Amino acid sequence: MAATMMASTAIASAQNMDELVAAAKKEGMLTTIALPHDWCGYGAVIDSFKKKYPEITVNELNPDAGSGDEIEAIKANKDNKGPQAPDVIDVGLSFGPSAKAENLLMPYKVSTWDSIPDDAKDPEGYWYGDYYGVLSMMVNTDLVENVPQDWADLLKPEYANSVALAGDPRASNQAIQAVYAAGLAAGATDPKEAAEKGLDFFKQLNAAGNFVPVIAKPATLAQGQTPILINWDYNALSGRDTLNGNPPVEVVVPKSGVVAGVYVQAISAYAPHPNAAKLWMEHLYSDEGQLGWLDGYCHPVRFNDLAAKGKIPQEMLDKLPPAAAYEQAKFPSVEEQNAAKEAITKSWDSVVGANVQ
Repeated sequence: MAATMMASTAIASAQNMDELVAAAKKEGMLTTIALPHDWCGYGAVIDSFKKKYPEITVNELNPDAGSGDEIEAIKANKDNKGPQAPDVIDVGLSFGPSAKAENLLMPYKVSTWDSIPDDAKDPEGYWYGDYYGVLSMMVNTDLVENVPQDWADLLKPEYANSVALAGDPRASNQAIQAVYAAGLAAGATDPKEAAEKGLDFFKQLNAAGNFVPVIAKPATLAQGQTPILINWDYNALSGRDTLNGNPPVEVVVPKSGVVAGVYVQAISAYAPHPNAAKLWMEHLYSDEGQLGWLDGYCHPVRFNDLAAKGKIPQEMLDKLPPAAAYEQAKFPSVEEQNAAKEAITKSWDSVVGANVQ
């Protein structure tokens, strides 16, 4: 087993790619989990894999599962080689290191390994960043005449009863990161200070009457209940497309406090179809796979590499906020995320006092 796992970290070459394709076709199946087709363009990404490798059946488990469910699915099926055992997972950043520590992952370095930033991958190849989004402001421009450009703008009186989060900051990672981002924009330099300043910002927002304590969605934005929605840019941009101009929507990446959320890929150490799993990773980290995610508005981890090589179609870039908006993005480490999460979830009620539901 050790020798096999060591060999699996070898970077693929053209020659052994042929061998990998043959081995994956022989296995004949790939089992994924928690990949909704409307998330990050996954529907098209899966279809392109099927088209490229029609001999491999893609068995999709529980598209609406969360990261924790994916890890539990590996644990529950350690001795099961049947269709309920996932081969691959796509999870939040913190789940990569923890799953590695529990010996649940198999290392594998894709052929484009060197173009994945070092701070977004496990050096041994047990997990690797796949795509990220940044927190943005989704704005109903029918109701908001002056579109806010930064966090501090949201405190202006003109945004009374307008600003909402896409989750409850006592439980939702998306909402917790929004509070953290507001703290960074206020000048914080560490997670504890960011949590404190972020909570104070939302306290001011709530006291000013600008904060709407509901879990906002594109539908509530369209109805006018939450004209300004703070959410991940990929959710905002896809929501903009879904609304299709009714109402018109502008998506803004704030000038400061730009926080990125990274997801990671990994192969189960107990994968029933390990070669199909590796081939799936090769597909995801190829130019085609990465552009598939970008088409779904998720910035692929190889974005800078693709941009430098002129591989990103202009029409794709035109649908995104300006590339310069992402240059200041901060990628919180697992430790920073955990520290901010603990402080924000614990103190939201006492500091802000808004029951988001």
